[in-house]
Amino acid sequence: MHAPGTRAKMSSIFAYQSSEVDWCESNFQHSELVAEFFNTFSNVFFLIFGPLIMFLMHPYAQKRTRAIYGVSALFMVVGLFSMYFHMTLSFLGQMLDEISILWLLASGYSVWMPRCYFPKFTKGNRFYFSCLVVLTTMISTSLTFVKPTVNAYALNSIAIHILYIVRKEYKKTSNGDLRHMIEMSVILWAMSLTSWISDRILCSFWQRIHFFYLHSIWHVLISITFPYGIVTMALVDAKYEMPDQTLKIHYWPRDSWPIGLPYVEIQDNDKSC
Repeated sequence: MHAPGTRAKMSSIFAYQSSEVDWCESNFQHSELVAEFFNTFSNVFFLIFGPLIMFLMHPYAQKRTRAIYGVSALFMVVGLFSMYFHMTLSFLGQMLDEISILWLLASGYSVWMPRCYFPKFTKGNRFYFSCLVVLTTMISTSLTFVKPTVNAYALNSIAIHILYIVRKEYKKTSNGDLRHMIEMSVILWAMSLTSWISDRILCSFWQRIHFFYLHSIWHVLISITFPYGIVTMALVDAKYEMPDQTLKIHYWPRDSWPIGLPYVEIQDNDKSC
């Protein structure tokens, strides 16, 4: 049997507003059931873009790796847990949100980390490297409960390592498509992070002018950044894992439109004697 104190503690992690994190949007303004209305429903883009990425990247998955389906599924899980967190502001919602982001980042590392940066683990196959990533992620998952309020900052700091790799590839490549994808990914990520930080540290200012939507904007921008990031890493990965094939970038819904979601098609290089 569980002690009464244990039952109370377990029930408290499900309770509304049991998390120490509370974003700038006013609580329960539009619904008695939804704590942060706009922060909750701005996550719908995760649920739209996830299946769309699976569909658009299907030819790539058939030739390179079906793991991209898992990455896209984790992307949708992040959106679902983020919706639950902002709807309840519960401690459980916060943990599920941050842990799902951690596993999404880990899955991307396992699939696309260029072998030149970890040649001991990734040359030939990625099994041992993936095992190392999974083990590290499992340890990190348990550590997220030590200081929950620091988790979001730590997760954003992981982007520094990704930016380091992207910067090196940008300097090395003459591929115009890859350079454009890197530029767009960095710009979108910087805009997203600016919205996230501004909502966090300048909340009193935004409340004075009655603008509570920066964290919602973060959700929209980061959900758009995700497909750009996937295509960027796929192009980098192709240099090492698919040297005999060319990845061609297209945009959904049409290449001619000024705004669209990027995806890749794989073309075999023509070889002549």
